[in-house]
Amino acid sequence: MTAPELLALICATLLLQILGGVGVMVWRKRRWVKSTPETSAENEMPVSAGAWQGWRDFRVARREFEDAARSQCSFFLEPADGQPLPAFKPGQFLTFSLRVSGDAAPARTVTRCYSLSDRPDPAHYRITVKRVSAPADQPELPPGVSSTYLHDQVREGDVLSVKTPAGQFFIDSDPSIPAVLIAGGIGITPVMSMLRWCLMEQPQREVHLYYGLRRSDEHAFKSQLESTAEAHARFHLNVVYSRPTADDVEGRDYQHAGHIDVDLLRRTLPHGRHRFFVCGPPAMMNSLVPALAEWGVAREDIHHEAFGPAAPRGAPSSPGVAANAAESIEIRFAQARRTLIWTGQDASLLDFAERNGVAVESGCRSGSCGSCETKLVSGEVRYADTPDHDIAHGHCLLCVGTPASPLVLDA
Repeated sequence: MTAPELLALICATLLLQILGGVGVMVWRKRRWVKSTPETSAENEMPVSAGAWQGWRDFRVARREFEDAARSQCSFFLEPADGQPLPAFKPGQFLTFSLRVSGDAAPARTVTRCYSLSDRPDPAHYRITVKRVSAPADQPELPPGVSSTYLHDQVREGDVLSVKTPAGQFFIDSDPSIPAVLIAGGIGITPVMSMLRWCLMEQPQREVHLYYGLRRSDEHAFKSQLESTAEAHARFHLNVVYSRPTADDVEGRDYQHAGHIDVDLLRRTLPHGRHRFFVCGPPAMMNSLVPALAEWGVAREDIHHEAFGPAAPRGAPSSPGVAANAAESIEIRFAQARRTLIWTGQDASLLDFAERNGVAVESGCRSGSCGSCETKLVSGEVRYADTPDHDIAHGHCLLCVGTPASPLVLDA
């Protein structure tokens, strides 16, 4: 072999080694990308590692009332197994399995969802529950039975069964766009989680909180919010009382009288783009969310919590949601032995079932907890958006589903 041939052989060998090394690096990078949680412009915070499957036991470590009327109680929950807790997206909720009973009904298990009301902490979670007075004419287990149970029967040291944090109502991770947090009544709970996380993780971000309620004795987290506003120059607090008492002083207890509406936002927010996060009772959601869109706020900048019947009418939604609104579709509930006609007047199959007296278990009413998951014997169910809950094959979620064909449901 001549010297030039030997040199050429050495160069070819080196080139093959370099190409092989580059190939290995590309292969490893592709594997890493595939194994990394996906993010998007809408959901920039990846799902936390450590989320558990099914139910997990939590011990009530502490209870604290958050308002003068003692109608809103915080429960601090520590994992019974002593293991660290995964972080969650500020604004998400927990799903609980509660063994409760009504005055005229035997004990039974109900599933309920409550928003986390603090920033993520590896040692404990916090929820804040408002006592709901149950109407006397409601049969068996009326609305309010779970909050009454938590307020009156659950004590420090008791153990509750909880599912991992879930929900698509959470604050984004872009500090360049000012956040406008709007809460009505107990809607303050997920907003408090967003606020406390934001002040800790995004201290440079401008945050405006509009909190609407009736009067000072219902004012949850009053001292916390006031001291936080004094300590953070970029946090702007606007409390709105609709029915202040004679002892409530404007400028001290609250900043505005009336209700939170677009006119108030126009007068008090600086010009420019803002990202809105709205959570409140039906009257607020049904008026404010569509009004924000009419004001010209971009759809991607309006986020709201759909608390079942508080889901706003006229809110931004996916195209084709009401495609079958005018159709008459036969729905058969096999266990109830009822055959009914869907006419499109209900927002979901869960609403349809409840309006017609068909008992169905439910929790979040937003497609996240899976409590209303029902076997689909035949037919097709459509969803405006892909539910958070991973639906089992051959099943459907009634709370966010509508019929795309005649149905037979195992309910």
